[in-house]
Amino acid sequence: MTIVRAFAVFAIAIALTSNALAQQIKPAKPAKPAAKSATTAMAQADQPTLLGQYGDWGAYVAMPGGKKVCFALGKPKSSATNPAGRKRDPAYVFISTRPAENVRNEVSVIIGYPFKPSSDATAEIGASKFAMYTQNDGAWIKNVAEESRMIDAMRKGSDLTIKGVSGRGTTSTDQYSLKGLSEAVARAEQECK
Repeated sequence: MTIVRAFAVFAIAIALTSNALAQQIKPAKPAKPAAKSATTAMAQADQPTLLGQYGDWGAYVAMPGGKKVCFALGKPKSSATNPAGRKRDPAYVFISTRPAENVRNEVSVIIGYPFKPSSDATAEIGASKFAMYTQNDGAWIKNVAEESRMIDAMRKGSDLTIKGVSGRGTTSTDQYSLKGLSEAVARAEQECK
């Protein structure tokens, strides 16, 4: 999967979940139909532009639907499945900023397969562990209030481990290097000021 395809999947995931997240934060607002938002996002997802590569992380900007999105993206250094050898699409971690939605430094994961419905994934950085809710092939931190603590741990840590379970019962463990994360996030933040 190319960065462009990963971004298209990311844009769809944003479209599917931004309304759900907005409802959690502002329950009085009705959500738009997710299918329409996903179709629109897919049709309008521009190619992301690499702003810079920092260690194992890249900083990007894109304009899906005419709205600026800036993000840092990392790919796993190692991946394992149990049972071993199960095929899946590539996995990515994003830290995104969407000024039009007033979203700053949102951590999300594209895991490369549909998660088991109603299951949680976990993110581990050193001794810190964070629960992530899942939807289709994406995962986001469950407790939004912990997101800044998670990003702080990522900036100080050396690696991030994401664990999840597929709809077929396969467990996966992806390990990401955090080398260059701080610089990539800073560059993405600068672009989306």
